[in-house]
Amino acid sequence: MKRREFIALISGAAAWPAAARAQLHDRPVIGFLTGHSPSAFARQRLAALQKGLAEVGFVDGKSVAIEARWAEAHYDRLPALAANLIQQQVKVIITDTTPAALAAKTATTTIPIVFALSSDPVALGLVSSLDRPGGNLTGAVRLGVELGPKRLQLAHEILPAATSMALLVNATNPAIADPERTAVGGAARTLGLELHVLEASEERGIDQAFAAALQRRVGAVIVASDALFSDHIAELGALSVHHRMPTIFTYREFAAAGGLVGYSGSLTDAARISGVYAGRILKGEKPADLPVQQSTKIEMIINLKTAKALGVTMPQSVLARADEVIE
Repeated sequence: MKRREFIALISGAAAWPAAARAQLHDRPVIGFLTGHSPSAFARQRLAALQKGLAEVGFVDGKSVAIEARWAEAHYDRLPALAANLIQQQVKVIITDTTPAALAAKTATTTIPIVFALSSDPVALGLVSSLDRPGGNLTGAVRLGVELGPKRLQLAHEILPAATSMALLVNATNPAIADPERTAVGGAARTLGLELHVLEASEERGIDQAFAAALQRRVGAVIVASDALFSDHIAELGALSVHHRMPTIFTYREFAAAGGLVGYSGSLTDAARISGVYAGRILKGEKPADLPVQQSTKIEMIINLKTAKALGVTMPQSVLARADEVIE
């Protein structure tokens, strides 16, 4: 492996081992393993888990240290990043994406792992049950894949004349892409809509997917939850406006960047819970004894400026349900 590739792989790991630094400052080290890049968007999750830690008495940089490893949507890097954290002798690993949680579980059966996911951790084999996780994993689950059909229904409500829609997924993340494809496909059949499934595994593929959506004359593009797409929120918003393609994704940042609608479970709420659980584990509690918490908070953000630019008339019934309207 070339030196540059190795440096990128460990995502900026410090020259001194984290364990050595922690010993000098007499503070435990928490590993943060994520499929995201260290963007402002992703750092919101880090800030939320820091808030959760503080709620149980641990302040990052004072009573605890956080070592972050960013895969930058290259999921094949995650096993090495997880191994690097284990080498640093971290006390707990927090993960905020499904591929990261799976990589951490494979890497260790002894170090506690706390996840914040939008997938079913039981179906993924991460825990035995929500009430009794067993093993060394627990965490928080936010609504994610379940909202895929809701996004399609929302698109249909906004664009009732459209007969076909597109779903954009990252096939290199099958734990998310496959159930989302199945769920949204079922919703499309119920609504009598034709669904075109488009795939992208890199930034260039996102451009190609929008070109395909235009060629197939779909009414709107529904974007599945994935670190690749979250890391390119600004590009997705710009493509939506440039191609005059109504697009529904997750998160407020997408709507603020020019997307039509952001509709998702609360990222920050699940991340905060993961921070609380990590702190409780540092105080001696066992992951097996901490039930998986479910965050049911949903946020819908509408960009009326984009709607006007796209010639979309937003129904009052949809506007009334919005948590925020950007004008």
